[in-house]
Amino acid sequence: MPRPLLEIAAGSLASALAAQAGGADRVELCGNLAGGGTTPSYGLIATVRERVRLPLYVLVRPRDGDFLYEDAELEVMLRDVDACVRLGCDGVVIGALDPDGGIDRARCAALVAAAGTLGVTFHRAFDAVREPARALEEVIALGCERVLTSGGRDSAQHGAPAIAALVAQAAGRIRIMAGAGIRPGNLAEVATRSRADEFHASARTRRDSAMRWRTAITGLPADREESAPAVVAALAAALRGR
Repeated sequence: MPRPLLEIAAGSLASALAAQAGGADRVELCGNLAGGGTTPSYGLIATVRERVRLPLYVLVRPRDGDFLYEDAELEVMLRDVDACVRLGCDGVVIGALDPDGGIDRARCAALVAAAGTLGVTFHRAFDAVREPARALEEVIALGCERVLTSGGRDSAQHGAPAIAALVAQAAGRIRIMAGAGIRPGNLAEVATRSRADEFHASARTRRDSAMRWRTAITGLPADREESAPAVVAALAAALRGR
């Protein structure tokens, strides 16, 4: 069985550096994590690539909401993939569905082709498909190297049996990465029950703002959540100490 790997979803430079300091194996760089994740800015990608030595995968998702994309949105995604190629990223994280809950093979194939030699992860759009077993075969045929999934449930812990079924179906042809709601306290259980060999977590904790002046205007929070090295280290210890 391949060595289990820990990927941290980072929404900032500080979170990416925390992933590195805490002993993660890979970073997935995202924007708008609170909204499910979108493509981070060019400046953030470039800065993280310069300062983080871990393999760097970048989420390519032009907006929140569903995974049914128009041609104009595909053009945006293709340009974002090209930026990742030019910036020296290690991989991209993609996904697109058709109106009936199947894999949009044409759009996904275009994104995979644009990635060239970069690795490709199929993201949690997979958890919105109608037929997971069929979708997995289609993702394998596209040439993706892994699927991120919660087993179609609200968390990988609850979806562990379905993830295990995908692992069995994959039979080593693609890596299955369990994600959603993974914490140091449940990672060992998820790993055992899901039989996955990669795990995806944000390791976020609340970070208080240094602002002394606080506004009462709603919609403008000062505090934020970022990955913490100690939480990353706890996740790594839980995974490797099983």
